[in-house]
Amino acid sequence: MRKSLLFPLGALSGACLTLLVASPHGGVWAARAAASADDAYSQLNLFGTVFERVKASYVEKPDNAKLIEGAITGMVTSLDPHSRYMNAKAWTEMQETTSGEFGGLGIEVTMEDGLVKVVSPIDDTPASKAGLMSGDLISKIDGEAVQGLTLEQAVNKMKGPVDTKTKLTIVRKGADAPLDVAITREIIHVRPVRFHVENGDIGYIRVTSFNEQTTDGLKKAIAAISKQVPQEKLSGYVMDLRNNPGGLLDQAVSVSSAFLQRGEVVSTRGRNPEETQRFTAHGGDLTRGKPLVVLVNGGSASASEIVAGALHDHKRATIIGTRSFGKGSVQTIIPLGAGNGALALTTARYYTPSGRSIQAQGIAPDIEILQDVPPELKGRMDTMAESQMRGHLSAGEGGEQTGSQSYVPPKEEDDKALHAAFDFLHGVTANAVAAKPASKATVPN
Repeated sequence: MRKSLLFPLGALSGACLTLLVASPHGGVWAARAAASADDAYSQLNLFGTVFERVKASYVEKPDNAKLIEGAITGMVTSLDPHSRYMNAKAWTEMQETTSGEFGGLGIEVTMEDGLVKVVSPIDDTPASKAGLMSGDLISKIDGEAVQGLTLEQAVNKMKGPVDTKTKLTIVRKGADAPLDVAITREIIHVRPVRFHVENGDIGYIRVTSFNEQTTDGLKKAIAAISKQVPQEKLSGYVMDLRNNPGGLLDQAVSVSSAFLQRGEVVSTRGRNPEETQRFTAHGGDLTRGKPLVVLVNGGSASASEIVAGALHDHKRATIIGTRSFGKGSVQTIIPLGAGNGALALTTARYYTPSGRSIQAQGIAPDIEILQDVPPELKGRMDTMAESQMRGHLSAGEGGEQTGSQSYVPPKEEDDKALHAAFDFLHGVTANAVAAKPASKATVPN
């Protein structure tokens, strides 16, 4: 069974040669394909030669399994920043993470230039309480350099028994020197949806990740808000997707469906046209058409961008904030058999209902609102966009965009984007840096 996720090789198979007999240049193409196959086998022979030489001559006797795993890891990670090989342990841990409960610090991370980069701390976890920020680089874990470790190895070092401590050395843009942060590990219960009623007439819903519990949490939030506020008094909803790094594709589709009566949510397009898949809304609009504002910023990625793009293209929501991250690729999880782990392989780009690629471009808000960043944080809160990641998948079409602001004030009264959303639902013109009209592109239904 394959499962597609929006995060970010057990065996080598022989080449499959296809001849286009109808082509007047069939002989040429056949020769080129054969040459390509010969080149591949030559490279595999080179790998075998190096493997045998390492086994025979390395200063210490190497572990064959570790050599092969390292080779596989290097091959897959050379493709793009989000493709990766997971050994059996890492595969089990990933399944725990997507289920919504796991042990650790509570941070979404990726690898950049040999260091672990914080994509986003998860709300109400040890990492967020310790002050870790989106964009922080972890250079050491308990005094040991991260450089040279794989992402899985670094993550495993940050995990450990509950109530034990780990010390992270953080490199933060704009800081004069690295910061040492001590964090106590906890069981992380990811509560992906939080909500409350604002001003007595607005339902505020914060979605922090897209795991297996997200849609149920959203439905419960909408039901609870509907009970607290009579339909005739409810001005609308704000869905906050800021610094939400993404998660499961099926959850992005079902969350979008909670606000749409019908129509396409997202399409995925792989290397071959026949691999195109379209995902449509199901279940109907649970909010009965009430006005909706979606908040995004430079830390909103992947599944968050699918939701924002779908609701925008269907003219179902107004997008407020700053441009999103631009992670528009789908990773298909391919289990490799008992004990062999799994492969997370980038297999497609995804597109909004109007046909716009999000990869390396992101979702631009209808109303751009920049936050007032405290002096001590200025220059540190611009997120590194997908387009700036080394080896990223190209946009495919359209110009690539750089990152945008990801800072969210800790106090609600200082949150300009949030207040702009409340004002919008009350019919007050937002004080925007730039207001862009909603796309007029047609949407298939």
